[in-house]
Amino acid sequence: MKKLYHHIAALLVLAGSLLAGHSGGAQVFNPNNPTNPNDPTGRTPAAILADTTERRDPVVTPEAKRSKAAADSAKRTERMFRAFGYQGIRLTRPGKAALLATILPGAGQIYNRRWWKLPVVYGALGGVVGAEIFWQRRFTEFSDAYDLVTANPKLIGSQSLSPRARLYTRPDGIKSALVYYRGNRDIFYLYIGLAYGLQIVDALVDAHLKDFDVSDDLAVHWQPTLLQVPGQGALLPFTPGLQVALRVK
Repeated sequence: MKKLYHHIAALLVLAGSLLAGHSGGAQVFNPNNPTNPNDPTGRTPAAILADTTERRDPVVTPEAKRSKAAADSAKRTERMFRAFGYQGIRLTRPGKAALLATILPGAGQIYNRRWWKLPVVYGALGGVVGAEIFWQRRFTEFSDAYDLVTANPKLIGSQSLSPRARLYTRPDGIKSALVYYRGNRDIFYLYIGLAYGLQIVDALVDAHLKDFDVSDDLAVHWQPTLLQVPGQGALLPFTPGLQVALRVK
């Protein structure tokens, strides 16, 4: 009787191990590709998936959508001069802002919706252009006076000259003033080009940085603060400083 119990227990253990091995190796066919193309009979499965394989669709979070929408602006494109069936010129957003600023000063800032920069742009350009007009008029005045006194030295101090040119008693003095005004006129040509180029660069860089993250949730954050100075008196215990915080994400 004891040997019979041992045989029954061995059979039960063997049957349990077979059942466990059969369930652990359970497999299903891939329904998208049910047969192997190398098998002419069409009976061999092409791909076998374990029944424990879990397939889920990727979940797109709102943060991921916003991050994708706020991609680098240099990869976004715009079309310009589209009219009457013409598809226009394909440009990136920074390129379009720079081209608009080149055609009309301030147009790039308007395209970037930086309205507060318009007074700065037009103020800078207006200032250098106004100064250029001033120096050009003075140069023309003394240039004409110098031509007159060179042709006829007796005109020095006469009513034929302008009030400022009559103050000089020698042709060399008029020539010195002429050189002075010409130098200032020429340097303000450079200032006009510099102001014009800076507003183009500003529109280009601003279009690049428009979608950059400038919120407080940054790895590096800085802000002005007051720092305590050891050893100072009670009147000035603090000094202005800069506080930088680095956060590892």
